[in-house]
Amino acid sequence: MKISYNWLKQYLDIDFSVNELSEMLTSLGLEVEGIEKFESLPGGLKNFVVAKVLTCEPHPDADKLSITTVDAGDGNIYPIVCGAPNVAAGQTVIVAKVGAVVTKGNESFEIKKAKIRGRISEGMICAEDEIGIGTDHDGILVLHNEVQAGMPAADYFKVENDSIFEIGLTPNRADAASHIGVARDLAAYLKVNLNPVQLNWPSVDNFVVDNESNTILVDIQNTEACKRYSGITISNITVKESPDWLKNRLKSVGLKPINNIVDITNYILHELGQPLHAFDADKIIGKKVIVKTLPSETEFITLDDQVRKLNQQDLMICNQDEGMCIAGVFGGKSSGVSLQTRNIFIESAYFNPIFVRKTSKRHALQTDASFRFERGTDPNITVYALKRAALLIKEIAGGYISSQVIDVYPYVIKNAIVPLNLSKTNNFLGIDLSEMQFEKIAKALDMSIVEHEDDDYVLAVPPYRVDVTRDVDVAEEVLRVFGYNNVQFGDVVKSALAYVDKPDKEKMKQMVSDFLAARGFNEMMNISLSKADFYKNLNHYKHENLIVLENPLSNDLGVFRQSLLFGALQSVEHNIKRKKDNLLLFEFGSVASKERLDGFTKDLVKTFFESVQLALCVTGNIYDESWKNKPAKADFYFLKAQVENILERLGLFNTNIIVEETQNDIFDFGLAYQWQNAKDNFSPLANFGKVKDSILKTFEIDQDVYYAEFFWSTMENKAKSNAKYIEASKFPLVRRDLALLLDKKISYQQLRDLALQTERKLLTGINLFDVFEDKKLGEDKKSYALSFFLQDKTKTLQDKDIDKVMNKLIDAYKREFNAQLR
Repeated sequence: MKISYNWLKQYLDIDFSVNELSEMLTSLGLEVEGIEKFESLPGGLKNFVVAKVLTCEPHPDADKLSITTVDAGDGNIYPIVCGAPNVAAGQTVIVAKVGAVVTKGNESFEIKKAKIRGRISEGMICAEDEIGIGTDHDGILVLHNEVQAGMPAADYFKVENDSIFEIGLTPNRADAASHIGVARDLAAYLKVNLNPVQLNWPSVDNFVVDNESNTILVDIQNTEACKRYSGITISNITVKESPDWLKNRLKSVGLKPINNIVDITNYILHELGQPLHAFDADKIIGKKVIVKTLPSETEFITLDDQVRKLNQQDLMICNQDEGMCIAGVFGGKSSGVSLQTRNIFIESAYFNPIFVRKTSKRHALQTDASFRFERGTDPNITVYALKRAALLIKEIAGGYISSQVIDVYPYVIKNAIVPLNLSKTNNFLGIDLSEMQFEKIAKALDMSIVEHEDDDYVLAVPPYRVDVTRDVDVAEEVLRVFGYNNVQFGDVVKSALAYVDKPDKEKMKQMVSDFLAARGFNEMMNISLSKADFYKNLNHYKHENLIVLENPLSNDLGVFRQSLLFGALQSVEHNIKRKKDNLLLFEFGSVASKERLDGFTKDLVKTFFESVQLALCVTGNIYDESWKNKPAKADFYFLKAQVENILERLGLFNTNIIVEETQNDIFDFGLAYQWQNAKDNFSPLANFGKVKDSILKTFEIDQDVYYAEFFWSTMENKAKSNAKYIEASKFPLVRRDLALLLDKKISYQQLRDLALQTERKLLTGINLFDVFEDKKLGEDKKSYALSFFLQDKTKTLQDKDIDKVMNKLIDAYKREFNAQLR
């Protein structure tokens, strides 16, 4: 949310530096995330001056150019080549001197001393669009001759300079979603901590009803959704461009001026936090506004020309025959204000936040009005906001107030009554407020004291503080104004010992994160919501198992993810589009499904299955290009090594691991690692492989991507709690190599598993160091060269011991795989 410092000063007599005010706002809980400069005209018109054209002659070498000399009021005469058809001697103009930056739309350029068709030009005589005050480029802007040469253009055009605070407004602080709201908070802070200042609300004392010639009645049929509805008509207005001061206020907070009526409603919204809506009064059929819902599937055309089908829970502002506006969210096309509008009806209402929020999410419409209504506005400000708007409209658009204020308020929203014990509050906050200090802060926050006896208070909290309903809420407000930095730390630090289950799951996760980071991986963090379309036509992750949100933020965030895969691919896509092609990524995250999948556990409260997964995603080269390292692709075997390294680090890569080839609608090819339990059933540990091109195409990725998913919940249960260290053996390790001729269908994993089953005592390791294929070997044949590492922990192995083991292995390979020695 943007807050203008100049605008804020309209309500508070303050003169703090920008940094001082920023610190105050942040200490109040209105965190300033950034500060930017605003200038009502581009660049503040630096190096633009008023000048007099002394001479003007045709350019000898260009029919459409003129050679002029100008007096810029600094004692120098500047030659300027000008292409405007209306330039003439004796004119008073605006000149951009050398060094000035001219901005036209999204483009800008610096004025430099140059030769144009052989003649020196030291500046530019400006048209409206080059100054930034309009769009006309037919000729230069000519001023009245009384204006003195040398006057800065910024002074002539009254350029406004401002500082804009970007505030990260938390969802509970709807009361601060306006300049008055921020000013009110600052006033409370200053009353308690510095010199008290008065909050100056804009006066509406001059509000007078001129006549009642155009009264429009109001009927609230859905009082649950609309708690209060106020309105007034203003007749004989003129819709036109807004004055500069109003346009500058709106532009300073990022709004585009439209016309004086719409601009005033937007101004009130950002001033008071009360959304208003202006209807063309002549289009309100039956001279009656009806607040109600319409049947489902009713079509309604909104201001953006979109045809929207309504839900029966969407609150509508209707006339006698049809809907005119989606209440609190978006206006209708047919009832809005246009240049032909002469009579208007202004709406100022309090809508139920729940209704507005659901409608806003249902139609994916996020507006400034819905932002405030769905968080809760002040029900007691609707009439004041109407009067404020009516006076501004009379001032800027003319006309007269042609009805009484219509105010329908069936059930008055009362102050929240909050009991509070001061001693308990002090203990909760860790401070020692006296009764006098507490009462001063409470009153500064507009909280009135209803009852007070000893340490017990009963407070009345105004409805605009929708988030303050309990004693702890009041305590939080008191601490904000008291100042977090004023809380003193004591000399005693209290601590407690907590038992941590083994294995320590957080420590295990951190260990693996560090392990991957040390190998060049970067951690990614994707949102747990996903797009349902990603899961269409998949069997591996079925579309019907998706957990669908009732009111999603958008269609792209409509379901809870079943896998970390698609978030990882979105990260890959994002990086590749920014020329970052070499990626090693990992992520820990939750996934969920309606059906029990591998590694998922039942959530008894939420009635669905949930799991934590670890994802690895690699693409491109392992290292960026370097003079020292040759590019090495991050391929299937690179990912396989990372998977096995993680399993080994957690003590899981042993004889309980079963490896199987996998091929599904996610992977072109891959492997699945499972843990063989005691009862001969299996628990999944990891799946990985090459992602199918058809999936990559969805994300516009045209390079190979390899992906691994670990079932972290299973791994946590199977992992060894502590690493065990053993003394290095005193006896030597022996290596023996075998070259085997095998059928192509035999995998290294099969050879490894058989060797470990055949020799459990002396065999400590196996390595595949060469693969050879050639027609000379025979059809469907290949050669594997394997190293076997043998060691006895009690003695040095003799040749006869080694030969015995190797013969046993050779026999096993011949028997099981029909292997031949080469």
